[in-house]
Amino acid sequence: MTGQRKDVLIDCDPGIDDALAIALAHGSPALEIVGITTVGGNVALDLTTANALRLREYLGFPDVPVVPGSPGALLRPRLDAAAVHGDSGLGEVRLPPATLPPAPGHAVDFIIETLRARPGEITLTAIGPLTNVALAVRREPRLVEWARELVILGGSYTRGNITPATEFNMAADPEAAAIVFSAGWTVTMIGLDVSRSALATGAVLERMRALGTLGEDLLVPCAEFYGMVTATEGPAIHDACAVAYLIDPSLIEIEPAVVEVETLGRLTSGMTVVDFDLRGRTPNALVGTSIDVARFWDLAMSAYSRINPASRV
Repeated sequence: MTGQRKDVLIDCDPGIDDALAIALAHGSPALEIVGITTVGGNVALDLTTANALRLREYLGFPDVPVVPGSPGALLRPRLDAAAVHGDSGLGEVRLPPATLPPAPGHAVDFIIETLRARPGEITLTAIGPLTNVALAVRREPRLVEWARELVILGGSYTRGNITPATEFNMAADPEAAAIVFSAGWTVTMIGLDVSRSALATGAVLERMRALGTLGEDLLVPCAEFYGMVTATEGPAIHDACAVAYLIDPSLIEIEPAVVEVETLGRLTSGMTVVDFDLRGRTPNALVGTSIDVARFWDLAMSAYSRINPASRV
């Protein structure tokens, strides 16, 4: 780790809530981003990569590698969420175009080599479909030993948001998710049961606006694009919950569980089947059950306030 910071490699598919999560990670003094890998998910890989590159320069960490990875799922057509995130993936956000290219190579190789070089030191957090992580752990099974921890945003033990049973990141590549959960490490799963509570209400948007340029350029347009905001309701900022857990695990209640991913069900493909009772089995996951929403937003605003963004074009 760098000083007292936790070093993190973020695998993502920006994506509005990915953008807010990346900004949270960069702004937090508790985290150091050592790399960003991209995957096709919310929008196509060329767009998720372009968005990651723009965010890297706008937020101000141009030396961190951004490495593109898998364009789609292992065995299925790519599931698209442009209807939610906009054609570009970042809604109506207008950031300066990136001037620096992505790093050479493929995300899978970057994940393996980065963790191989520093075993036990780097947290891998995946906030998009799990295709890159699944390919990496299949290619190099020792990844489960090299990762300090694996924290994902995805799944649910109650209900889905793509189908009644399935959350988007799991539905996007159920086979990859099944590989990741069965690989032999403990997966910390921050799912819809937690992230549905982290709402960008009217009061939250006012706090974002008070941050000046970052709020005007990125935070507020992201939150407002998702949908109607009222005094008590607003869009859920899903991916940032996983990053918040990295910063302060006490924000989220977690319970050990056995998690298996359904890949064959006609109505349940991608469902995370969560058994908290264990039934004599060894847990393969720590599953988030609730979040302290007030403390989450305090933590997020504190981190965002530390960011000095680039000038708008």
